[in-house]
Amino acid sequence: MKAVAEAPSKAIITGEHFVVHGGWALAAALPRKVRVELRPSSEFRVSSDRFGDARSPGLRPVAEVVEAMSREFSVSPHVSVEISSAVPGGAGLGSSASTMVAVASAFSRFHSLGLGTDEVVRLAMVGERSIHGRPSGIDPTICARGGVLLYRPGSAPRKVLLGSPHTLLVSYSGIRRSTKGQIGRVSRVRERTPGLFSTLVAGVSQLSFSAADMLARGDMRGLGSLLTVNHAVLESMGVSNETLDEMVDLLGSLGSYGAKLTGAGGGGSVVAVCPEAKEKSIVSGLQARGFETFRASVPAEGVRSWSEP
Repeated sequence: MKAVAEAPSKAIITGEHFVVHGGWALAAALPRKVRVELRPSSEFRVSSDRFGDARSPGLRPVAEVVEAMSREFSVSPHVSVEISSAVPGGAGLGSSASTMVAVASAFSRFHSLGLGTDEVVRLAMVGERSIHGRPSGIDPTICARGGVLLYRPGSAPRKVLLGSPHTLLVSYSGIRRSTKGQIGRVSRVRERTPGLFSTLVAGVSQLSFSAADMLARGDMRGLGSLLTVNHAVLESMGVSNETLDEMVDLLGSLGSYGAKLTGAGGGGSVVAVCPEAKEKSIVSGLQARGFETFRASVPAEGVRSWSEP
């Protein structure tokens, strides 16, 4: 008998970085997923289609999640973990959070622990802290819960109900980056200008609430304008780069309503909203310039787990 779990990826629509410092952010689960399969084993083993076998440092956080769950629930850590991912790593799309959530959910299913979503998120954070240092928790929360959420550390996530599904365009710059390093960059801005920074946290929080309202009402033109404003704020924090700025500008030239970097910045991806009639041509225009781009329908479901023979 094996346990299987699949968790979605994510895009932060507004509010990244400021959410680490107590602001509200808006995030959506994306339909590209990470799949984890757990089987009985005589020892702990882990392999990944991205990182290879357990000797890779990139897989150490998976072991830490399994070890933490084994200690807490007094169950054996001896499982074989196989990870397959449709989510590019280092792209700002939550590949690590999706993996940790799927591992925690599959391990719960394997040992019949019956853990709820909040417990899965708490345990996935063991691996997230190992990777990112001081994550806000938004990534595992949206990957576990799915849908569209307003999130602030220490507050209950607020589900955003959409009148109908909507499409986000996601375009990958091809540049990998370190979330931990980018978080440190913004923290140094906060240390240098604490008064300005606290005002920005409040302002971006309000922007996130406005973005949630526009998305719920289907005002994609208005949402696009807010995305571009949020990108400008993130650029002023030093977490954008020339390629991301070029992509945001290109999206505007191709006819999008607006775009911004998503995730830690410094590389990774850009998220955009576009007129439905122009989506195909915009995707083609980005791909012609070498940027892997895909359309993602939101809302997408959260983590699922099940047993198979």
